Amino acid sequence: MNAPQHVTPQGDIKQQMQSILQTQREDYLNEGEVSAETRIDRLQRGIDVMVNYSDKLAEALNTDFTCRPREISLLTDIGAGIAPMKHAIKHVRNWMKPEKRPTGFPFNLLGARSRIEYQPLGVVGVIAPWNFPVNMVFAPLAGVLAAGNRAMVKPSEFTPATSALIEEMIADAYDPKEVACCSGGPEVGQAFSSLPFDHMIFTGATSIARHILAAASQNLVPVTLELGGKSPVVISRSADIQKSLERIMLGKTMNAGQICLAPDYLLVPEEKIDEVIDAAEKAVRHMYPKILDNPEYTSVINERHFQRLNAYLAEAAERGQAMITINPAEEDFEAQQGTLKIPPTLVPKPADDLKMMEEELFGPLLPIRTYKSFRETIDYINSKPRPLAAYYFGEDEKEEADYINLTTSGGVCVNDVVMHVAQEELPFGGVGPSGMGAYHGFKGFQTFSHAKSIYRQSKFNIAKIGGMAPPFGKTTENTIKMQVKK
Repeated sequence: MNAPQHVTPQGDIKQQMQSILQTQREDYLNEGEVSAETRIDRLQRGIDVMVNYSDKLAEALNTDFTCRPREISLLTDIGAGIAPMKHAIKHVRNWMKPEKRPTGFPFNLLGARSRIEYQPLGVVGVIAPWNFPVNMVFAPLAGVLAAGNRAMVKPSEFTPATSALIEEMIADAYDPKEVACCSGGPEVGQAFSSLPFDHMIFTGATSIARHILAAASQNLVPVTLELGGKSPVVISRSADIQKSLERIMLGKTMNAGQICLAPDYLLVPEEKIDEVIDAAEKAVRHMYPKILDNPEYTSVINERHFQRLNAYLAEAAERGQAMITINPAEEDFEAQQGTLKIPPTLVPKPADDLKMMEEELFGPLLPIRTYKSFRETIDYINSKPRPLAAYYFGEDEKEEADYINLTTSGGVCVNDVVMHVAQEELPFGGVGPSGMGAYHGFKGFQTFSHAKSIYRQSKFNIAKIGGMAPPFGKTTENTIKMQVKK
């Protein structure tokens, strides 16, 4: 077991991390070509350490959230971190193969050839969020390690027990020259984001992403940003309302809505709003007969986010906004001890200038807007910043096609929410304010690789044959006439 790479406020934080980065880069350069066997070994070590620490991780996550279901942690955090590594092991040899590309005429006829080879970038920085702190370390690492890179990881300070365990796990599984963990608060994060990595991936809030991007720009570090936004759900008149709301409310209440892909608001036909509300309440009651005294319902991560969500509700109440709290066991949430739980709350027909309609919710609140014509949904979504995901429920092929083609989002899921993120060969990323770049599967391998263009000239002197070399003459003029024409 290697000693964890502690980065503490004592001494020069940035200098400590620069030393780790330099050591990794030197070792990467000395290694030379990174074989498939080496990449697979590093990926397998990641899988092994997650499996070995799975019970401890579930306990740590429950501690950090004060209440987080073991099943959610194992399925959506730990298991979801293992799956990308297994997928990469299965496919990495094929991903590494050179790609032949067509060579232009007449070079191709004379034997010239073109190809692309994927080369590791070097050292990649990974900044992980608190909502899925295990998955958001190891899922990016799947692409980083499959591409042959080294990595430095900055876990979230909002999940201290889990981050400490991740630091221990990385030291257990990897030499610090391969993967190193840099734990700490905002001062560590600030210094980390200013390091001259060969690439950096950040998952988190748009407001923080602006600082990350500004810091990275000082060293021209390319950055993949996986952010969030207000992901809309459109329910068509052709949808099965009960089935749709079962899936929507599962996505909304999972991890207490603290998911970047969680449905942020609904757009429903005006005549179906009561049916939608009834179906939502029924779905929640079935999943959670009680909430406060239920270990299967996750708490809000900390007091700051708890107060933020309650401030949204308080503003709505002051404005006279109708709200429906789904509290099947009629529990007293004012008297909760040791947890920060908020029951699922529906907000029908919200005013558009409420803060909950302007900011990403990241919690179990669900505004429900209505529409008369389907086109209204597209116009409304397009009037807002582009979201990470957009969801359509229904069986109308024309509506579905319009929804996909006429709105812009990081991804689309039809007749479900969130589940597209589990498809490893679908690129995952945002657009505009919801992010830039993408990863997962082969796309992740490409993101963390340099696609090097390689051209092999034929044995013939093509420049001379084509009249491109002085002295110019008739052959040159013929070549010009062939190229400079309509």
